[in-house]
Amino acid sequence: MKDLKKDFPILAQTIHGKALVYLDNSATTQKPKQVIKAITNYYEKDNANVHRGVHELSMRASIAYENAHETLAECIHADADEIIFTKGTTEGLNFLAEVLTENLQERDEILLTEMEHHSNFVPWQQIAKKRKLMIKIIPVKNYRLDLTKAKTLFTKKTKILSLTHMSNVLGTINPIKELGEIAHKNNTLVVVDAAQSVPHMPVNVKDLDCDFLVFSGHKMLGPTGIGVLYGKRKLLEKIKPYQYGGGMVQEVTLENASWQETPWKFEAGTPNIAGAIGLAAAANYLTEIGMRNIEAHTRELTTYALEQLKQIHGLTIIGPEDTKDRGPVISFTLHGIHPHDIGEILNQEGIAIRGGKHCAIPLMHALNIDGTNRISFHLYNTKKDIDILIKAIKKTKEIFQ
Repeated sequence: MKDLKKDFPILAQTIHGKALVYLDNSATTQKPKQVIKAITNYYEKDNANVHRGVHELSMRASIAYENAHETLAECIHADADEIIFTKGTTEGLNFLAEVLTENLQERDEILLTEMEHHSNFVPWQQIAKKRKLMIKIIPVKNYRLDLTKAKTLFTKKTKILSLTHMSNVLGTINPIKELGEIAHKNNTLVVVDAAQSVPHMPVNVKDLDCDFLVFSGHKMLGPTGIGVLYGKRKLLEKIKPYQYGGGMVQEVTLENASWQETPWKFEAGTPNIAGAIGLAAAANYLTEIGMRNIEAHTRELTTYALEQLKQIHGLTIIGPEDTKDRGPVISFTLHGIHPHDIGEILNQEGIAIRGGKHCAIPLMHALNIDGTNRISFHLYNTKKDIDILIKAIKKTKEIFQ
């Protein structure tokens, strides 16, 4: 893949006199000029509220906003009316935790995994307390889900399985289809946190046969404050709105109200119009390059990085040590050095990585570690970035010896 750094203005800067090496893509990705331009064009030329007016600006904004639903639907092989715009993955999962448990009975079960991000753990945990439901956990074994154990956890009372597609700590890609088939045989709904997978690999919701799937725009070269909640149409039609207000109503009387069809009944109030337009531009950018090309490129980088990291004495990789069913996320520890100290020294070298618990404290407890450093790649990263990283890690070791 050709070097794409030129498309990302932020990458041209220096940090502490060193060229910026951005390796924190699991936290958020940088934005290409095409996305920045799409947002700017909206505010400079088309800024108006959607679905509210018959004047030219409102009609142009409405068309662009509706087209964004189409673009994101194509991105994951869904239909446009199955795409709901949210603030991001976190809001989408809170939405689902609230509406999917509304009619559950006491002691009904929600099945999660040890490798979940807090966004796919805490909402279910708290709603379970509120509604007296049971949380059950699929354990991690050798950095992957223990599928043998998982199969034993499903019962007639298991109503929801919610799990990550790709771990934001381990890089592990989970077998969604296999677990989904087991879930559906038990009449269990399947919710997928695809915040890490959709930006890096082809995702087909029809093939996965998941019931709901959520992801964030800012992790796939799009703006912050925008995300997607996908749901099968037949399920969305049965769900009550999560929020109420303008734009989502069909009719209102003093006594009652009726709702628009999906997805509009779930998008109350003035939506993040610029965010949706920017996200559509990001999806188009990724599609033009090709998700399979991006997947191949980041797998090549991950393979190279794993090979280099394994040669550093005292460094332990926290995750699978090969690229089979693994995404471009690598966590590691360096014996005797706190992750924050490593992160700060690398920052002085112009390298941006993440250090800490990565919003996955239950996983840290399961692995019996206090935190890791994490590097994560996207399409604008190169092997040169990895070479600079390896040199800086070795320098960090020398400082602490």
